[in-house]
Amino acid sequence: MANPPPTSGDIFDVGRIRRLVELMNEHDLTEIDLRDSAVRIRLRKGHEPLLAPMTPAVQHAAPASAAPPAAGQPSAASEGEHIVAIKSIMVGTFFAAPSPEAAPFVKVGDRVGPDTTVCIIEAMKVFNEIPAGVSGRVVAVLVESGEPVEYGQPLFKVDTSH
Repeated sequence: MANPPPTSGDIFDVGRIRRLVELMNEHDLTEIDLRDSAVRIRLRKGHEPLLAPMTPAVQHAAPASAAPPAAGQPSAASEGEHIVAIKSIMVGTFFAAPSPEAAPFVKVGDRVGPDTTVCIIEAMKVFNEIPAGVSGRVVAVLVESGEPVEYGQPLFKVDTSH
């Protein structure tokens, strides 16, 4: 029994995707993100590194009434070349612990090595253990357990000078 031909509305039609890639090349685009109700197509050229030094964005003077950073949270002034972000290697759901009743893999203040599992990202019912990929001390956890994450999204900040 032969598969029916794709309908003209088939979002995953190879011809349509090829045309989107041609448009990307034609207009020198690096990403296209299209959504129609529950259907989404996201095309991206190249990739960003999974471990990248955190560089502070343009810093604005805080109002005098601004509260100081909470204990255990790095201030923007203390960030520098030695602060590295551990980024998500895939789109999925972030889990800080192996099960809801278990302790998190890592928390602020913990030392990690390149092979230390820092979290799990679930994608399509597959639970992927994510290694730190770097040595240092965790200075920030940027995502709550159960939250969706995108490819390249920073998950943790690690101080590699410790």
